[in-house]
Amino acid sequence: MRITLVKKILADGSLCAKCRDVEQKLKENDQEKFLDQVLIADERDPQSPGMQMAQRLNVQRAPFFVVEAEGQEPEVYTVYFKFVKEVLNKASA
Repeated sequence: MRITLVKKILADGSLCAKCRDVEQKLKENDQEKFLDQVLIADERDPQSPGMQMAQRLNVQRAPFFVVEAEGQEPEVYTVYFKFVKEVLNKASA
């Protein structure tokens, strides 16, 4: 299983507020270790890796998590608590 976090940089160069909140929760709960990669969706650069992934998966909200398991379609989670419940809690169990 591969987990990617995509977080957004706003046009003014700052990290989106929800992205900061989710990042803080990941740190507080020692969950960063479960992430395989973090991509940036930069509003100023449509070609940034995170923007490309969001477009490819048709995701309009950030931050979001992409969970890829071999032989399966990627699953997208735009809600941190749902991601934790359905992915991280099962991975650490």
